[in-house]
Amino acid sequence: MASTGAFELDESYFGARRVRGKRGRGAAGKTPVFGLLKRDGKVYVEIVRNYSRASLLPIIQGKILEGSTIHTDGWRAYDGLILNGYDHYRVYHSKNEFARGKCHVNGNESFWSFAKRRLAQFNGLAEQTFFLHLKECEFRFNNRNANLYAILLRELRKNPL
Repeated sequence: MASTGAFELDESYFGARRVRGKRGRGAAGKTPVFGLLKRDGKVYVEIVRNYSRASLLPIIQGKILEGSTIHTDGWRAYDGLILNGYDHYRVYHSKNEFARGKCHVNGNESFWSFAKRRLAQFNGLAEQTFFLHLKECEFRFNNRNANLYAILLRELRKNPL
């Protein structure tokens, strides 16, 4: 369900350690993941085919209502968000800028760090189960201050196996 407020958008690659010489968006064999974080709220992640505007805009419009504030990095797929009715602020990592007042994507970067550390514990995942592990990371991050045991018990009681 779409909502209003302040959001951070960011993208990250998941997969094996990078091979020497292969960096950034051209890193072969990695899975591209797009993330939205509502400030003081929850994160939502989705595996995407690529980071093009055509891939990201439907996700953004499906989750964030017009009039909301969006904070991103300088990736070109975010060009024109203002034309879609959003207040848009950027930081440019390429210019060694990571925060400018309230403009940053550090909350989303925190999720990427959490998810990558958690998934590294498995020493590799099957491609067909990566989505489930990613969504588990999303659930754990969104409920990091809650009693996970109580949440799981409640859910299991509602929907017994």
